[in-house]
Amino acid sequence: MIWVITGIATGSGSSEGCEGLTGDSLKLCEDAGDVGTTIGVGIVVGFWVAVDVILALTYLIYRLASRQPRP
Repeated sequence: MIWVITGIATGSGSSEGCEGLTGDSLKLCEDAGDVGTTIGVGIVVGFWVAVDVILALTYLIYRLASRQPRP
């Protein structure tokens, strides 16, 4: 969660790479930075979901393997 919040916070605002640009060039540069931030946050969330699924499957397999057989 901290990675997502930090990624969103650092991605907002004018980036240092866009210094000296004006008009459409500045807008394009800032929009490109926003797209990069969105992709980065999406990757972090995707990894988070993947790890949750792996942990859930591992727990389910463990529970099924350790249950007592029915008489």
